[in-house]
Amino acid sequence: MTATTDNKIVIKPRIRGFICVTAHPLGCEAHVKEQIAYVKKNGSIANAPKKVLVIGASTGYGLASRISAAFGGGAATVGVFFEKTSEGGKPATAGWYNTLAFDREARAAGLYTHSINGDAFSDDIKAKTVEVIKKDLGQVDLVVYSLASPRRIHPRTGVVYNSVLKPINQSFTAKTLDTDKEVVKDISIEPANEQEIADTVQVMGGEDWLMWMDALKSGGVLAEGVKTVAYSYIGPEVTWPIYRDGSIGKAKADVEVAAKKIEADLSALGCKAYVSINKALVTQASSAIPVVPLYISLLYKIMKEKGLHEGCIEQMYRLFAENLYGKGKPNLDSEGRIRIDDKEMQDDVQNAVKVLWEKVSTENLKEISDFATYRSDFLKLFGFGFAEVNYDEPIDPAYGQ
Repeated sequence: MTATTDNKIVIKPRIRGFICVTAHPLGCEAHVKEQIAYVKKNGSIANAPKKVLVIGASTGYGLASRISAAFGGGAATVGVFFEKTSEGGKPATAGWYNTLAFDREARAAGLYTHSINGDAFSDDIKAKTVEVIKKDLGQVDLVVYSLASPRRIHPRTGVVYNSVLKPINQSFTAKTLDTDKEVVKDISIEPANEQEIADTVQVMGGEDWLMWMDALKSGGVLAEGVKTVAYSYIGPEVTWPIYRDGSIGKAKADVEVAAKKIEADLSALGCKAYVSINKALVTQASSAIPVVPLYISLLYKIMKEKGLHEGCIEQMYRLFAENLYGKGKPNLDSEGRIRIDDKEMQDDVQNAVKVLWEKVSTENLKEISDFATYRSDFLKLFGFGFAEVNYDEPIDPAYGQ
């Protein structure tokens, strides 16, 4: 960031590890507009919900869900998220700029939108959300739960829990990609202890989703036939020790248990509670998981070659148009989960990725993977890399505040 006069600064990407600590307001706006354009191009979604709450609405799958509901179904949306505004001449977080852009575009299209910035784990934000829905919409017919967080303050006890990304029972060694240095190397991770596993379930498990649905039920703001969906990932065996069979996998299994409990608790309303298994994508959450960036770089290469590649918005539009709503039935597996990772998990795709996984090294990374798309998708999350934005032009980081 370079300071100039009138509070305006030149904002460039500054990357620390797996996170970009700057974001560009006009780039984030371009990213939101790109996703809206995709939804509009693909047409309206049959039988779409008209009043939608998205918890975790500012980035990734949550933002794409909100865009799909609003611009694919004409829905009124309430979005809940926890983002930082611009302070002290520093940029706001990408999710803040994304939401500004979404709100502006939704209002311009004549759609109701209300955005609530605060800790979604807290009772206060739940109560505030219930009041907004009651006053403005009456009831909601879809609740999307798309929270990803490294920590949670329990609303009843005040205990702070921190989540970990670790294997269980034994240490795990595998190839990973240092995305900063563009180096393929081995990583070894020691197993989580029992406390770390329990804490991860507290942060990323199903309890908060249950608490949200209970608060919405108690407030009388859930419509008859309401649907709710939470997002998860299974992926290929190469990621299982760190993901599906690891500490985060325990939390995701708890989310699946929560779905069944929500359906039982809300049976009088005819509620359907789903867990959607989504494909591996570059998001702020996935970039933090060891092994996954390398896997994604290889996966993108194969799926693009086969004409199967999808990003966040393509995934969420398909979830809404072909699974949750539309004329089709949800693509469920034997556990009752929606599978929109179906293209990723095709045998021909996975077999091709396995071949590349054995071969990949620092020397051939750019040749046999699509690391270029991984990198550009990562930067896009923070509003960088859009041709229509002049990144050398100073801008007020408090843009829109």
